Amino acid sequence: MLSILIPVYNYDVNALVSELKLQADELGIKYEILAQDDNSQIFKSENEKINSLSNCHYQVNPKNIGRGKNINLLCSKANEDYVLIMESDSFPENKNYLKNYLTLISNDTSIIFGGVKYPETIPEKDKILRWKYGHARETKSLKERQKSNYSFVFTWNLLLRKEILLQYPFPEFIREYGYEDAIFIKSLRLNSVPISHIENHLIHNNNENSIDFIQKTERAVNTLYNLINQQKIDFKDIKLSKVYLVLKKLHLIGLVKVIYNKTRQRILTNLKSGNPNLYLLDFYKLGYLCSMTPTKNV
Repeated sequence: MLSILIPVYNYDVNALVSELKLQADELGIKYEILAQDDNSQIFKSENEKINSLSNCHYQVNPKNIGRGKNINLLCSKANEDYVLIMESDSFPENKNYLKNYLTLISNDTSIIFGGVKYPETIPEKDKILRWKYGHARETKSLKERQKSNYSFVFTWNLLLRKEILLQYPFPEFIREYGYEDAIFIKSLRLNSVPISHIENHLIHNNNENSIDFIQKTERAVNTLYNLINQQKIDFKDIKLSKVYLVLKKLHLIGLVKVIYNKTRQRILTNLKSGNPNLYLLDFYKLGYLCSMTPTKNV
């Protein structure tokens, strides 16, 4: 009936697996939990304990293959008709998490997204940026998500028929951080694969500090830049590159570069503070993209 897929990287997923197993056992369903480590540096020995649990499996990739390919590989190993993609640093909001999904499964079920929340407790000063970003940009009400079914979807906390993921797999050409989810969702939209939205949250316990988040943001912009140059993604597919395209048409790229270079350090100081401004983060991403060496496509 259900294969739960957990791509793992540098995270201890024992608590998550144990909670999912407890809920599945109480429901008395046929299930399996597959956790696959993308060659982490830490927590491998801790996660090995998962293999002692019935219906639970933990494996380590011999080399890092990227999140998209890791999910595709998990799907190829899944034995059940439905797969539930998780995030390793998440946790169900309530004890009826699996039940809420399973009561909605029918022959008409394609994809169901349950939504994301962040902890209410304010973290330490050096971790506020990621927490604030999650609350403001990723936590959306059911009403907001239903207004635009493909716009506010994450590629985790996602229940779908296995055959859909096999037919429309994650892009495996992306090895670096960022945007495999955008390409996957675009593929679903272009092929009119319907996505339903419900209130069945996972709590995202992302604990990365502001410096790491900024560096990951830069890596994501680099990935976007390369994908556009490789014609793997269109300017209009991503909000950031859409704004870039408008600036380019208005011949304002040079001005943004100048402002970015003059204000970069002050922006970083704000982003690493206890009261980061997300609009400054938006400008930082745009300035970072504008400052990259132009090519014939960008």
